[in-house]
Amino acid sequence: MEPRLVEVAVILKAHGLRGELHVDLWSDLEDRLAPGTVLQSDRGPFTVTSSRRQQQRWLCTFEGIATREVADAVRGTVLRAEPVEVDGVLWVHELVGSTVATSSGEALGTVTAVEANPASDLLVTSTGALIPSVFIVESEPGVSVVVDVPEGLLEL
Repeated sequence: MEPRLVEVAVILKAHGLRGELHVDLWSDLEDRLAPGTVLQSDRGPFTVTSSRRQQQRWLCTFEGIATREVADAVRGTVLRAEPVEVDGVLWVHELVGSTVATSSGEALGTVTAVEANPASDLLVTSTGALIPSVFIVESEPGVSVVVDVPEGLLEL
């Protein structure tokens, strides 16, 4: 079975005349844009030849993209890579689709999305509940999540 790829970045726009591109990196792993890295897309593979941070974005060059015209043509391309394992870290792709239950066994639905939130990312469940990820006490990636929520959090 082929590994599931996760979205790690998107190409925003061209920068200059020689094919350099503004890239929004969605991953905390900056080495996703290291020279030599091959990222997948609906347009085929993109091999990073150089990258550097510029404020909150990245400026990157990719193999085969040497003009502004070619760079403009790949604008909006989503870049994907294989997931990586990091001990103690929960990944969105591992949470979505997991069943959610309280530590006492009450079923709370299935995770349909994870919403960014300044205090703590929120698990969005199939029942409409929003559960701060800080309350996750157990997780089996892609299968189940156990949460220990304070009394009254899920009441309307």
